[in-house]
Amino acid sequence: MFLTLNRSLCQTMTVFLSTLTPKFYFALTVTSSFISGLIFVFEWWHFRKYGTSFIEQVSVSHLRPLIGGAENSPPAPAAFSAGENESSRQNMPECKVWRNPLNLFRGAEYSRYMWVTGKEPLTYYDMNLSAQDHQNFFTCDTDALRPSDTVMQKAWRERNPQARIKAAYQALELNNDCATAYVLLAEEEATTIVDAEKYFKQALKAGEMIYRKSQNCHSQSPQHEAQLRRDTNVLVYVKRRLAMCARKLGRIREAVKMMRDLMKEFPLLSMLNIHENLLEALLELQAYADVQAVLAKYDDISLPKSAAICYTAALLKARAVSERFSPETASKRGLSTAEINAVEAIHRAVEFNPHVPKYLLEMKSLVLPPEHILKRGDSEAVAYAFFHLQHWKRIEGALNLLHCTWEGTFRMIPYPLEKGHLFYPYPSCTETADRELLPTFHEVSVYPQKELPFFIHFTAGLCSFSAMLALLTHQFPELMVIFAKAVLRVLWPVSAPSVLASS
Repeated sequence: MFLTLNRSLCQTMTVFLSTLTPKFYFALTVTSSFISGLIFVFEWWHFRKYGTSFIEQVSVSHLRPLIGGAENSPPAPAAFSAGENESSRQNMPECKVWRNPLNLFRGAEYSRYMWVTGKEPLTYYDMNLSAQDHQNFFTCDTDALRPSDTVMQKAWRERNPQARIKAAYQALELNNDCATAYVLLAEEEATTIVDAEKYFKQALKAGEMIYRKSQNCHSQSPQHEAQLRRDTNVLVYVKRRLAMCARKLGRIREAVKMMRDLMKEFPLLSMLNIHENLLEALLELQAYADVQAVLAKYDDISLPKSAAICYTAALLKARAVSERFSPETASKRGLSTAEINAVEAIHRAVEFNPHVPKYLLEMKSLVLPPEHILKRGDSEAVAYAFFHLQHWKRIEGALNLLHCTWEGTFRMIPYPLEKGHLFYPYPSCTETADRELLPTFHEVSVYPQKELPFFIHFTAGLCSFSAMLALLTHQFPELMVIFAKAVLRVLWPVSAPSVLASS
């Protein structure tokens, strides 16, 4: 019974295949090439945008649970999104996001960029983190006792910039000495650094007055202690931004003095990384001895490293030898002790953040730095190069030394995700977080470079093979029909005699 049914099916297929013309085979191969080409283009786009294969992601997320493979396989890493729980992200130590110590002003810098280019320089995720920072820094449990602070508490939660500005003016109508209202206006309404500085000076006057009041009664209750912490945060933030205004307006020595005074007055707030602002200002003054003194204090094993620390240390060591450095001469006579120290410092910096050299060497275009950065990630590299590229250019030969030596780091660390050399292994989550922090029009730098997924190779090969068959079928239709029937004879040997007889 089964043998008869199988023979009948083969005869039916033989009759059907014998009626097919070369036009059918041509149409079949062209359609196959077109569809596989579309899949290839989509796979390539998805890989460039998200760093993963769409087919593999669907297979892992949807097909594997259906066939019972979910228990033994680790979950696929998901991209951060604005709706996820922010605390769960921060609990991941290797993907902790930090406030950019040199972040720009929204109204005076980010908004001006958007007006000129029509591109949004900040992502929703980045702005959402800033809103949370403002609520943590500038609000406390006693805000309900002061109507102006209650209004500002709502203002920091507003998504619409115009609604935030309107709320700041409402707070000032209730209390003309509301420091946080002036802070918001300086950050978002002021369209120039000069205007922002005026608002911050008003915020400083109001903030100092409130801070003195809080100091006098902070020991009365836990609520007063919380209020003192909030008023301290406001005062430190305002003084720091005033120093940054002075730096941007060319009053660099004044900015350096303000930063030093701020670090002396509030030494426990080192987590704000004010020393990175100081380093950049001192480099602008070319006060390299003072830069070295700051590095000696903060380039310590007990403190978290940053690209600013590592690359500034490399810059100072490169400065001692870069002017006379020549790769041809060095290859003949070998490296001197000072040159070895400079090269090791560059390798140390590149190991910490391997994305920076391409921006310093202008092999990759820069964008405005985000308000938050990921240590060792592309976002930190953008922020560092944006402010420090000019300092590397100022020292003759420094970029040439970097160009000649930075790639040697990767020979020292062939497997950066499994082991490190001077630092802990390179984290595997930087690409996902950086895609959330950096604008979509920026091509995120990925380290180490990922190999193309299997399905991109597969669809590219299938598209090429189908296109070749279509071309051969169009040029040699009779030969391709014979070839197709020969293939069928191999696949279905039972029907081979009938196929040959019908031909």
